[in-house]
Amino acid sequence: MKNITSKIVCGVSAAVLAFAAVSFSCSKIKVEGTADTVFAESKPAVAIPADSLNVIEALQNSFNSISAGVLPSVVEIDVTEKTTVTQTNPFDDFPFWFFGNPNGSDKKDRTREYEQKGLGSGVIVRRTGDTVYVLTNNHVAGKATKITVNLNDGQKFDAKLVGADERSDIALVSFEAKKDSNIVVAALGDSDNVKVGDIVLAMGAPLGYSQSVTQGIVSATGRSGDQIGNMNDFIQTDAAINQGNSGGPLVNIYGEVIGINTWIASSSGGSQGLGFSLPINSLKKSIEDFISSGKITYGWLGVSLLDVKDDYKKELGVAGKNGALASQVFLDSPGQKGGMQAGDFIIEVNGKAIKNQNELMREVGYLPAGKTAAFKVIRNGKIVELSVKIEERTDKITQDNTKLWPGFIAAPLSDEFKKELNLEDKKVKGVVVMNVLEKSPAAAMRIQNGDVITAVNDKKVSNIQEFYDALNLNSKKEIWFDVYDDGHTLSTSHYKL
Repeated sequence: MKNITSKIVCGVSAAVLAFAAVSFSCSKIKVEGTADTVFAESKPAVAIPADSLNVIEALQNSFNSISAGVLPSVVEIDVTEKTTVTQTNPFDDFPFWFFGNPNGSDKKDRTREYEQKGLGSGVIVRRTGDTVYVLTNNHVAGKATKITVNLNDGQKFDAKLVGADERSDIALVSFEAKKDSNIVVAALGDSDNVKVGDIVLAMGAPLGYSQSVTQGIVSATGRSGDQIGNMNDFIQTDAAINQGNSGGPLVNIYGEVIGINTWIASSSGGSQGLGFSLPINSLKKSIEDFISSGKITYGWLGVSLLDVKDDYKKELGVAGKNGALASQVFLDSPGQKGGMQAGDFIIEVNGKAIKNQNELMREVGYLPAGKTAAFKVIRNGKIVELSVKIEERTDKITQDNTKLWPGFIAAPLSDEFKKELNLEDKKVKGVVVMNVLEKSPAAAMRIQNGDVITAVNDKKVSNIQEFYDALNLNSKKEIWFDVYDDGHTLSTSHYKL
């Protein structure tokens, strides 16, 4: 019986001690008849050399200081948007009703307007008198009917939209606060100096948890925004970014904002270490534009740009070169006035080498209207220097297809295309017509997608370079094309330029 009792007592003692370890964290208790029981707080878990510990503590202190200095300028943005929804009925599309439609004849009667709430993040970038400006994303605040800004100290302010831009996905909101309010403006850094491996902190309100800080490194720079239809390049980071982080700052070790967190690449909807931030340098001018005019002013060259593959470059005579193809030119545009032609391969702007279409779009977009820019293009295998006076980009002029010459994209007639087009005569040479635009000169000439152009103004063309040479040779006259179709060659109507 004594042995049994002893076992029971030992079991109870162990259970009690285990609970004490969790609940009270006692340092050391000696139980009669048992060994000493030592708890976690009685000594360091591991022995860390003093020098190493100093380094780690210094890094930790740095993160503490950065967070304490920047978080007061980081805000949560609560928004309300109004959406219109039409309630549908499965019987709406019935071909007839004997006694009329019981649901009513007008679908507008079932249109309802709903309020949708959301949240994101932002960062205070300027204060002018009592007006405080917060930078965020367009997809956070661009369509909001009501905006509330929440500061980290609990203050709340009604805000308004100053300006928003869908093309670059940024927005600026403002609120009024007295000068004695505790408002902290963030310091903006230089994103051009960001390097892969730099330590960064992402701040914001992920999933509604405001004033959150995550830490990581810069994984890459110059990432394309094509996936989300954004003209900018992006800083990629593995610092955890989730829904709600949009509009919050990406901060360097100096406490400077180097980016605005915008999107994540994820198969699950959550952070997978692939976060992307807009470089702050590309947004500094936008802040000024929003404040001065409520919108971003973009420069306009007046060409339709295209990134082309190796087979296209080979036919164009620019194999191995980086740049962007001016596949089409707007008539009476700055580019055409400056001597730019369809088929020019643009390799440089104001002394800066161009890698691709997106980079060229950014460089031109950031040029102020009225500024003259120097371009280098490759034409007929030779470098041509052009001087173009940039104008302001507007939706009206960029969407006017009637002035986009020639109004289609010319592509190499590869063996793959010949197979797709079922060309019986494999010896046919020319270029393939793609992406004919409505109301364009090509549409007016009845040119269609899949047509094979074999001659321009009766001059035979066998590849892309010959096509553009012939096109530009006759650019001040009337132009017509010979089109091969099912064993026949037809001439289009003449188009006067």
